[in-house]
Amino acid sequence: MFKIRHTRNGKALAMTTNETGNLAVGTEVAPNDPDSNNPGPNNPGRAFSKRAIAIIAILTACATLAIASGVHSRLKAETRLRESAQASAIPYVDVVSPKASADADEIALPGSTSAFNDTPIYARTSGYVKHWYVDIGAHVRKGQLLATIETPELDQQLRQAQADLENAEANLQLATTTAARWQHLLETDSVSHQETDQAVSDLHSKQALVNSSKANVERLEQLQAFERVTAPFDGVVTARNTDIGALVQAGDNSGPKELFHMAAIQTLRVYIAVPEIYAAFVKTGEQAKLTLDALPGETLTGTVVRNADAIDATSRTLNVEVDVDNPTGRLLPGAYAFVHLRVPPHPGSVTIPSNTLLFRAEGLRVGVVRNGHVELTPISIGQDYGSTVEVISGLSARDTVIVNPSDSLANGAAVQLVAMNANGARQ
Repeated sequence: MFKIRHTRNGKALAMTTNETGNLAVGTEVAPNDPDSNNPGPNNPGRAFSKRAIAIIAILTACATLAIASGVHSRLKAETRLRESAQASAIPYVDVVSPKASADADEIALPGSTSAFNDTPIYARTSGYVKHWYVDIGAHVRKGQLLATIETPELDQQLRQAQADLENAEANLQLATTTAARWQHLLETDSVSHQETDQAVSDLHSKQALVNSSKANVERLEQLQAFERVTAPFDGVVTARNTDIGALVQAGDNSGPKELFHMAAIQTLRVYIAVPEIYAAFVKTGEQAKLTLDALPGETLTGTVVRNADAIDATSRTLNVEVDVDNPTGRLLPGAYAFVHLRVPPHPGSVTIPSNTLLFRAEGLRVGVVRNGHVELTPISIGQDYGSTVEVISGLSARDTVIVNPSDSLANGAAVQLVAMNANGARQ
């Protein structure tokens, strides 16, 4: 409530209004005011009273408008706050669209290169190493002399066997002449049949002794031939474990001592263990790419030549051999390599990031946003590429999948999609 008072020529004017807009005006006239009973148009007090009433009405209207505007603004702010609170209660989620799988995918499987032939070379006869002619790293041809062994005892055994053979041949010659003579005398009945049979039987016995002596001589000659240690194939000497004067024992109870080790490196083998789920895609005769850490940036080509045609019960893998040509010898046996095999995808499959998967008690799920709500969709996984996985059923390229879903994400929950700016950042 407010009041306005004005005094002029002994008159006093009082006006009063309340918050509801009701207007009350009162005029107090002094008892000695000579114009109090003069309501004429030239009365200044009456004109001032009308102006005051108009001003008060305007002020009242402005106050009413101000009050109404304040109330309206307050109601509007409360409405916005309520809507903002309701919107904040709905969580925001990052989403991604599944990508259609490529025509063919590739898996890289580790393996180790090995020589096509890798053979230790032993002595087949006992003796002393007389000389060696090659050392490690030497490239040799098949039949090339590697070392010679001196075998004095074997040489004497061979000479004795040859002498026994000559003796057996001499006895055989005498037995042959005797048997022929007895058979001739039998025609004239000069000797008995019994004596003739004994002569013929002695001939056969002497013949057997000759054959036995010949076999013994040939055996010793074969052993004497092993005095020359030769290369069994074209390759490189990877180890030499003997020296001049070293005693070598053939058939030693402790096991024979390896003289040399050879490897054929013109072609290398790479054995890889292919997981069971990819075993059906391995085809003999197909080309395969190889990469090695020792040769960064280079890709080699190999051929799948054979496989075990059986899954190993322990590792659940298929053993596969890939051969790689190595004419220049750049590739070394024992090197670590990766074999890249092409694997065709399942028809209609898509790929999604691995961080979209939800592992629930009822099975593997992903959160799909449909009409602003979450649908926990079951999926079936095909190939696992590490950062991404292949989904063979349950999703299509038109779906919207939640990235990094919360473990508490419930089916049917309302969500909002995160708005992204041109740089891919949240707005």
